[in-house]
Amino acid sequence: MADPYARSSFKQSPYAARRPIVGFVVAVLRGQLDGRGLELIRPPSRVLARGEIHELILTDEAKARPDSVVERIAYLAFFEVQEGGVALAGDRLSIGGNDQFRLAGFDVTHAPNHLNLVVIGVDRRSGEERGLGLGDRVTIEPAGDRQDAREKGWGDGG
Repeated sequence: MADPYARSSFKQSPYAARRPIVGFVVAVLRGQLDGRGLELIRPPSRVLARGEIHELILTDEAKARPDSVVERIAYLAFFEVQEGGVALAGDRLSIGGNDQFRLAGFDVTHAPNHLNLVVIGVDRRSGEERGLGLGDRVTIEPAGDRQDAREKGWGDGG
């Protein structure tokens, strides 16, 4: 069966409602790279299940999105999911209640061990440089599925 995202089968977002995803930092990362070559997968959504651990990577490339390549990155953290759900490109992500990012998409370089969740921010600093700490709360908030539908190519969102 063909991927409905690849075929642009959706006329509106298939998501009527989603709950926030909550987790906590289990490892703070340091370092930046240029030329990383992260290949964001085409599907804009992934399920993040309770107990899974995933990596957060920051880019300052404002046009990063599913089915694109990200070069400029900073490593933020690994986090463990406490309350799972469906994450979607465009969602808002916060760490420790301070830093606010937008989810660009997902890289599966290290799957099945973990996913790389690539987020967009204006200040490309690592988790260490940002002062992130073990146990900091990570929240992924749905970003208005209906209002974002047009931007994602799902018709008018209605």
